[in-house]
Amino acid sequence: MPLPVIDLGRLAYAPAYEQQVAHLDRVLAARAAGAPIEGFLLLVEHEPVITISRRAGAADHLLATPQLLQQSGVALAETDRGGDITYHGPGQLVAYPILDLNLLNLGIHEYMRLLEQSVIEVCGRFGVATQRDPAATGVWTVPSATTPGAKIAALGVRVRRWVSMHGLALNVSTNLDHFRLIVPCGLHGRPVTTLAWELGSSPAMASVKAALVEELSAGVEAAAASAHHKRDQAAGVAP
Repeated sequence: MPLPVIDLGRLAYAPAYEQQVAHLDRVLAARAAGAPIEGFLLLVEHEPVITISRRAGAADHLLATPQLLQQSGVALAETDRGGDITYHGPGQLVAYPILDLNLLNLGIHEYMRLLEQSVIEVCGRFGVATQRDPAATGVWTVPSATTPGAKIAALGVRVRRWVSMHGLALNVSTNLDHFRLIVPCGLHGRPVTTLAWELGSSPAMASVKAALVEELSAGVEAAAASAHHKRDQAAGVAP
């Protein structure tokens, strides 16, 4: 079955988090009932907010004073995801896959690579070459002789009873000035970019959403098929 997609539109961080928890509970309930489901994909554009994880030292990467945050119209929120500190706001496509990783037979490393690869494929569709950085989670533009690689998507997840929460944030036409309020992801000297900046104009958010849904769904479907095959092999079921 296709992964159900719930588009939350533009929403503040706290109510979007509540939606994550509600859908995670549905996945856990399905598992407990003996009828596990792969999960859900939540999409959202957040109201301007800086989220800080519970990692030691993450709060030190907030550069803005409370006064500057207020003047900039940017809220502050603690988060239970992995990672460090990041910014969310309009023009940024945030995807929260709420997935039963047990059912999909995905470990954390494999899951993170699935998320990264989905973003790499989406950026490629719009003509922006991107890659992984072995030293830093996320998706980065390919550096050239004159420009360094810049982060175009941040990743941060949490797993509860092997169901995923949080996910990825792809900068489509995000206000890059707001990233100056922080040390993005705690990485000093690493620039941040958007599809709009790389292309000279912004692609339609609806088009980026559609592409990301396709790529993430394809990755989940491939994982589900592989997991099903492995379970059949373990049970001695002939192909």
